Amino acid sequence: MRANRSSHLALKVGVGVLGAVVVAVGIALIPLPGPGWAIVILGLAIWAVEFVWARHLLQFTKRHVQSWTHWVLQQSLPLRAVIGFLGFVFISAVVWLSVKLTMGVDLIVKIRDLLTV
Repeated sequence: MRANRSSHLALKVGVGVLGAVVVAVGIALIPLPGPGWAIVILGLAIWAVEFVWARHLLQFTKRHVQSWTHWVLQQSLPLRAVIGFLGFVFISAVVWLSVKLTMGVDLIVKIRDLLTV
C-alpha cells in the first residue's frame, strides 16, 4: 500500500482521521470515570502507525509511565499507600466535579443523605 502514492495518501488520511476521532473521544472522557487517558494513548498509537511525531510522543509517554511505575514500586509500603490514597482522593474529586458539573448532582450530599437515613 505504501508503494503506491495514492494508496499511501489514503492510508495516511485514514490513520489521521481515525486517530483524531479516538483521541477526541479520549479527551472528552478524561474528566469522567473510565479509561479516558487509555483511549487517548490508543489514538496516539493509531497515529504512530503513520506519523513519526506520534511515535516519538508515544515512546516519551511510555518511558515516563514506566519510570513512574518503577519509582513507585521502589518506595516503601507506607509511601505507596500514601501515593495510592492521594490518587484515590484525586480521582474521587474528578468524579465528584464531573458529576456535579455535567448532571448537577452533588454526590457528597447524596451520600450524606443516604448515611443519615
